[in-house]
Amino acid sequence: MYRSHVLVCGGTGCTSSNSAAIIEALEAQIADKGLSEEIKVIRTGCFGLCALGPIMIVYPEGCFYSQVKVEDIPEIVEEHLLKGRIVTRLLYDETVTPEEIKSLNDTTFYAKQHRVALRNCGVIDPENIDEYIAYDGYQALAKCLTEYTPEQVIQIVKDSGLRGRGGGGFPTGLKWSFTAANQADQKYVVCNADEGDPGAFMDRSVLEGDPHCIIEAMAICGYATGATEGYVYVRAEYPIAVERLKIAIEQAKEYGLLGKNIFDSGFDFDLHVRLGAGAFVCGEETALMTSIEGNRGEPRPRPPYPAVKGLFAKPTTENNVETFANIPQIILKGADWFASMGTEKSKGTKVFALGGKINNTGLVEVPMGTTLREVIEEIGGGIPNGKKFKAAQTGGPSGGCIPASLMDTPIDYDNLTAIGCMMGSGGLIVMDEDNCMVDIAKFFLDFTVDESCGKCTPCRVGTKRLREMLEKITDGKATLEDLDKLEELCYYIKENSLCGLGQTAPNPVLATLKFFRNEYIAHIVDKTCPAGVCKKLVKYEIVADKCKGCTLCSRKCPVGAISGTVKNPHTIDTNKCIKCGVCMESCKFGAITKK
Repeated sequence: MYRSHVLVCGGTGCTSSNSAAIIEALEAQIADKGLSEEIKVIRTGCFGLCALGPIMIVYPEGCFYSQVKVEDIPEIVEEHLLKGRIVTRLLYDETVTPEEIKSLNDTTFYAKQHRVALRNCGVIDPENIDEYIAYDGYQALAKCLTEYTPEQVIQIVKDSGLRGRGGGGFPTGLKWSFTAANQADQKYVVCNADEGDPGAFMDRSVLEGDPHCIIEAMAICGYATGATEGYVYVRAEYPIAVERLKIAIEQAKEYGLLGKNIFDSGFDFDLHVRLGAGAFVCGEETALMTSIEGNRGEPRPRPPYPAVKGLFAKPTTENNVETFANIPQIILKGADWFASMGTEKSKGTKVFALGGKINNTGLVEVPMGTTLREVIEEIGGGIPNGKKFKAAQTGGPSGGCIPASLMDTPIDYDNLTAIGCMMGSGGLIVMDEDNCMVDIAKFFLDFTVDESCGKCTPCRVGTKRLREMLEKITDGKATLEDLDKLEELCYYIKENSLCGLGQTAPNPVLATLKFFRNEYIAHIVDKTCPAGVCKKLVKYEIVADKCKGCTLCSRKCPVGAISGTVKNPHTIDTNKCIKCGVCMESCKFGAITKK
């Protein structure tokens, strides 16, 4: 029996901040003090507050140490673990009050969250099946196999109102019922863990922090739909997630929770891991299945849909990681419990990867219907450096942006669709007044152009033409007629592309056109970039009254565009200037402006 448990984040974010070395130093110091029999060090999944990593929580006190360094470990062990004196200088500021040390759950980052999909992340050792079982793990599977028929399981999922968390929001129970209705000698369950959106890391974090949850959910899906084999398609760029998933599968097999005759029910289910090579198009379900089969990842025409002819031409159910992560809790706590959260048509919670211009970068899970303002200002801690919020991009390259004027919009499937955006998988990239929305649209188009598989012409050629039009606008060479052509091409690509990649590729352009058309017009008519981002439209000037003639800018300029004598105001030759910004960065007197 240990008197203290020290939980250290072992997710990708904290690992990149050297948490592995912290764990090693911690274990060495504990052993050196003779405390190995009293204190247990546990490597967990993501706690969520990635901006403060590496993170360490000590129980039973619940002390939350943030941004821990290897050199801090001797003090933590000596003072806290040996002498019982909390090292307050290393605690997360918000948890320290004159009266008490608050728990992590009482901070503004966590207070409005409701963890369902992330319930075990940062709580258990993901490489220890016994810890998962201690938190009701595999009880949902046992309940399904011993108390419910497959039809009853599907009805529970239907009644819960769970919708697919991978993008489109299709009702999960309905999808399962389609596969169940088709007779075949073999059926499959597929988990989409490809997660290719820039800035998205929700699925990765679930696999790293709670892999058994996905295994259990896929087995439940297999039982409900008549499938006996499953595949988890995960990005090869997620080595920690892949390793923990493989460990979990082997442990489940050893415990008889995968394989033949699970719980003596006569139900067989086996699971395999397949690595993706990083193609964004493989996030589309038919392209993903084509890749699992060993072929080049390209989408297939639909119909037939995967429920009829999917993986290896057999009936297949495909859901993403977050969707599956909700299933065990729905079975254990009931459909009404899950349906009590969220909005009328969007039940439950949603996980978001909060990134960009935000103080509290990290992973959050909130009830559907939570407003963007609550996520940005309360959970996210607002915008750094006193800047103004401008927009949030949802759904990555497939989504659109929510402007500041719509910050009080409740976030759910229907509300986002109504304003021309989409939920997507859950990446939420925050932008401030320094972001150019035309440049943002071009960034996402760059991504989709690179990721198009090339199978259909509207996507292969159309996205390139869109990209060229945006380039023309940011270069100050476009006309208002080009703006009309841009919008027309967007709708053509949406209506004629083969798969979801092409059909949603124009979304960032259409959303920015809808909410920030004035920025497009400024680029075209005034030949200026209001945010000062687009290089070819930016002009650097030296304010004579502020220039001290120190000559630093002229010495730093790589093309000799700045002239002037010592102690006299300098000038910039705009014909020579390459707009690199070095002069502005090097000026100590704020004498150089760009507009």
